Amino acid sequence: MDDSNVAIADPQNTTVDSDNIGSDISSEPPPYSPSREDQGTDSDARPSGDAIRLQQQLGLYNGISLIVGCIIGSGIFLSPKSVLENAGSVGMSMVVWVVSGVFSLIGALCFAELGTTILASGGEYSYILYAFGSLPAFIVLWVTVLIINPTGQTIVAMTFAYYVIQPFYPHPDCPPPDIFIRLLTILCLALLTFVNCWSVPWATKVQDVFTIAKVLALLVIIVSGLVYICMGHTENFQEPFKNSKGGSDIALAFYGGLFAYAAWNYLNYLTEEIKNPYRNLPWAIGVSLPLVTIIYVLANIAYFAVLTPEELENSNAVAVTFGEKLFGPMAWIMPVSVAMSTFGGVNGGCLSLSRLFFVGAREGQLPSVMSMIQVKRKTPLPSLIFTCFLSIMYVFVEKIETLLNYFSFMTWLAIGAAVAGQLYLRWAKPDLPRPIKLNIMLPIIFVGACLFLVVMGTIAAPMDTLIGVLITLTGFPVYFIGVWWKKKPKCLVQFSHTVTVFLQKVFIIVPQEKED
Repeated sequence: MDDSNVAIADPQNTTVDSDNIGSDISSEPPPYSPSREDQGTDSDARPSGDAIRLQQQLGLYNGISLIVGCIIGSGIFLSPKSVLENAGSVGMSMVVWVVSGVFSLIGALCFAELGTTILASGGEYSYILYAFGSLPAFIVLWVTVLIINPTGQTIVAMTFAYYVIQPFYPHPDCPPPDIFIRLLTILCLALLTFVNCWSVPWATKVQDVFTIAKVLALLVIIVSGLVYICMGHTENFQEPFKNSKGGSDIALAFYGGLFAYAAWNYLNYLTEEIKNPYRNLPWAIGVSLPLVTIIYVLANIAYFAVLTPEELENSNAVAVTFGEKLFGPMAWIMPVSVAMSTFGGVNGGCLSLSRLFFVGAREGQLPSVMSMIQVKRKTPLPSLIFTCFLSIMYVFVEKIETLLNYFSFMTWLAIGAAVAGQLYLRWAKPDLPRPIKLNIMLPIIFVGACLFLVVMGTIAAPMDTLIGVLITLTGFPVYFIGVWWKKKPKCLVQFSHTVTVFLQKVFIIVPQEKED
């Protein structure tokens, strides 16, 4: 694909020619352009000289809030169990949490270099597209759009729903009705999609509020645990490395730890909407990852101070068990904290992941309507609605976690490929402007670690990986029919255009414009 489709170190040149977005043949009619009456009469609908495009509205604090809020979801409240089971000891568990944080920081720094070199939203999709071309980028987009993103959103939303309802069903023999959980999951997804469709500032405010709430909840856990230690309860830290495991078990422990740190790359999905991305993108990453690592390590120290290894391994929700043992009548604080944390995580996913669909459509690899923007609200309304629709579809899948397991290898393969693209560009295009240039060993170490995770995950779950590979391969015929094949029948092109124009009129959406 032509390199000009992705902007390089120029924040004002991140938009492709909107007249060609998604066009299969040159004779396709131009996109519908709403009239002044369609746009409404409000004075703020279209200020003079204000192009219809995603606005640069995210400052440094918003970037930090987004990364911290997306990382701290359900993982820190649920993953300590799986990490301990596979690490085998308290000491080795703490090593896993620290190393996972350092590994995530290295990856985030690599993405900081990529994000300030290739100033395009879309994260690893845009980086792979620029470095390796259209087909590899589409395969990543295909799997991410269909499986990884919507299933991840649904799982986090279902966790929110469970912990909202759980206090009303305190008896373990009487779990919350499944239908209640699924309905509340749909409500959560729909509500946050509406907020993101209505206003980006609203969405960032929601993110800021719930990020503060979840950090405060973890501070309650940390302070309580440290007080417990100061009272002399250090018995769980005796012989910290006794019964430690190695080999594939440690690899699985790292999978659990890295799951809790997942989403450190989400700000890169919104690069074009960051104010002064050269400064704010790297600073947001540089502040967020060390902060989250410190919070995670201290939270685990608190867990191990209060709970024995056996109690922790037998718990399905470590934070809830922690609260029941330490807070007594106030134990309800913990399920409420998990619910707030996951609610903020879903909002962050809506805000960032929808931009992947938007960019994919802008590059002509998804229907062109997905790259359009609501005229008044300046939000990518079609991609947000599509994200919500797919996530709601997965609410009715019985074993949704299994679907996500199929593609754990693909997640690390895609992120590793993006950083491999960073290494390739260092060699192929050494003169590219790079406001940030890391020591070459950092991306090399990160790519090697990603390959290790892919290989060890394949060894640990070969059948899941095989199923994931087979589903991924379905992207190849879709690519050749939908993207590579340009001379489609005119009836098909006309039908696509008619549907696009209808949706434009319903939602008052148009292709993104360039700045004046």
